Amino acid sequence: MTYQILPYSYNKARQLGVQIYPSKKKNKKIDVYKNNEYICSIGSLGMNDYATYLRYKGLEYANKRRYLYHQRHKNDSSLAGIYARKILW
Repeated sequence: MTYQILPYSYNKARQLGVQIYPSKKKNKKIDVYKNNEYICSIGSLGMNDYATYLRYKGLEYANKRRYLYHQRHKNDSSLAGIYARKILW
């Protein structure tokens, strides 16, 4: 199963100056590149993200899930964690 990258994530990536593509890793959603150089893979394939919640559950529910995600991951300073927070959430 491949993840369909939604316009929300493409826009966030563009703002950060990176390119995103469906991940080549079987358990990840997105591969992040800068200047055509691989940086990291983000997003667990089995989990939802802000854009997915927004599409299927609505704004109020998506915002609640975003808040909870940020609370759980506020101390994650890894490169993948930072990009996941900024692109997927």
